[in-house]
Amino acid sequence: MTATLTLEQRGAQAWIWLARPDVHNAFNPQLIQELTEALTALQARADARVIVLASHGKSFCAGADLNWMQSAGQLDDAANLADARQLAALFRVLYRSSKPTIARVQGAALGGGMGLVAACDLAVCTPAARFALSEVRLGLIPAVIGPYVAEAIGARQMRRYALTAEPIDAARALTLGLVHEVTDEGELDRTVDQLAEHLVRGGPRALDAVKDLLRHHGAGPGDDAVLDDCAARIARLRQGAEAREGLAAFLDKRAPGWQGDV
Repeated sequence: MTATLTLEQRGAQAWIWLARPDVHNAFNPQLIQELTEALTALQARADARVIVLASHGKSFCAGADLNWMQSAGQLDDAANLADARQLAALFRVLYRSSKPTIARVQGAALGGGMGLVAACDLAVCTPAARFALSEVRLGLIPAVIGPYVAEAIGARQMRRYALTAEPIDAARALTLGLVHEVTDEGELDRTVDQLAEHLVRGGPRALDAVKDLLRHHGAGPGDDAVLDDCAARIARLRQGAEAREGLAAFLDKRAPGWQGDV
């Protein structure tokens, strides 16, 4: 437990709970730093095969703490930029996590909170969840989270919601592709568990390689250089110990070694 987070191990799942419910789990510098550090530390933990990002209270994350944003705007240019880069670093670490990530959304996810959902690999929410890119209403823009949201819902849809700041309900979020499942509140943890069980059946190196492949080539086949790179990626993986074990286990009709570790 830290000042802004609660950390919980559930078997092979590492759960990070945002723990500022009195301010709807809004970002401030301490939360940004502690969440970045927690995500970074989990990358080296063999017992953490899946990372679940969750929140205490009725809101998932209301975005930036407005008192913090107001004070940041009064900093000099260098300090203001450094502050913004700290937030950018958090999203980079989350998006580039070598471990699969699941967002567990039980309430409002606004601004940067919507960005957290988009930066995770999978997202599950309740019918009560609400999303919005509300920055323009404050004279701001969703700059740091923009690339992640655009990847999740597409640039054309992001153009609408970043400009209008209109609310997005759970059903619309599912249609947009921002979340993968909408489930009743009482089934939320069970749905997360089911997704995590699917994830831990994959080889750890293979899961990381899938994420890296999509980061580089998620836009489509591209030119010959892209296709050659994709061929090189599978060639490297199938020479590795993990692929040899996975193929041998399938042929032997047994579970691969990495499943025995969870």
